[in-house]
Amino acid sequence: ESGTGKEVFAREIHRRSARHNQAFIAVNCAAIPAELLESELFGHVKGAFTGAVRDNNGRFKQADGGTLFLDEIGELPLALQPKLLRALQEKQVEPVGGTTLDVDVRVVAATNRDLEQALREQSFREDLYYRLAVVTLDLPTLRERPEDIPLFVTHFLKLFGSADLTLAEEVMPLLERYPWPGNIRELANAVERMTVLHTGVQINVDDLPAKILQNRQEHTNAPIQLPQQGYSLAELEKQAVVDALQKNNWNQSRAAAFLHIPRHTLIYRMEKYGIPRKKPDPEGKKP
Repeated sequence: ESGTGKEVFAREIHRRSARHNQAFIAVNCAAIPAELLESELFGHVKGAFTGAVRDNNGRFKQADGGTLFLDEIGELPLALQPKLLRALQEKQVEPVGGTTLDVDVRVVAATNRDLEQALREQSFREDLYYRLAVVTLDLPTLRERPEDIPLFVTHFLKLFGSADLTLAEEVMPLLERYPWPGNIRELANAVERMTVLHTGVQINVDDLPAKILQNRQEHTNAPIQLPQQGYSLAELEKQAVVDALQKNNWNQSRAAAFLHIPRHTLIYRMEKYGIPRKKPDPEGKKP
């Protein structure tokens, strides 16, 4: 999803690599008009087209020896994909109107699209996909890792110059309960807003954005339906865990986020109540 910190992750890969002393160049393939993207990536020579008043090295050449991060790679026009494939396989680029140049670049690509679906729709080349997908990583959404929210809040308070600012006790649980559809980017925006608009010596519930308060109200107004004869608390907890797993197709990270608990706590509860780690086979199905 958008806002999960893909570029931050790519920069950390670069920082920890043998290329860390060389350039890290980031390109958002969705932010550049299709007719300019070829020149932006591979460069052009003076006079290659109208407006080309000087040579342009292109992002591949700028990242030579370092790392090139291609964000939103799923938006790369189909016509440009063979040229990117050649750059990856042959380690050569051809500027518009120029001659072939050798490059030594590590490419890290990211997308919030389902590229396998794009393959089926023939909007993304299969050979390029498999050339890029040597090592694949799925970055979880913020709602799948609510235990990380306090760490991000502390970081953003420091980033926005408010490291000494504290949060009222009831604020953090509300931040952890909110689903954060905009992920880390939305959280950063919310923390910055609160540091600017707060009026007291700490951030209180009233300083939270309206949508977080609305989410709190929706949770408050949703009663739990219990049988008239009463219910075992242990059974209630076990059923809540099973329901969360079923609702999230037995994905433990998403189920933990749904229950607003850390993943290790969910696993502890599963072991406590004898709940299987994997989705049970349908009844009667033979292996």
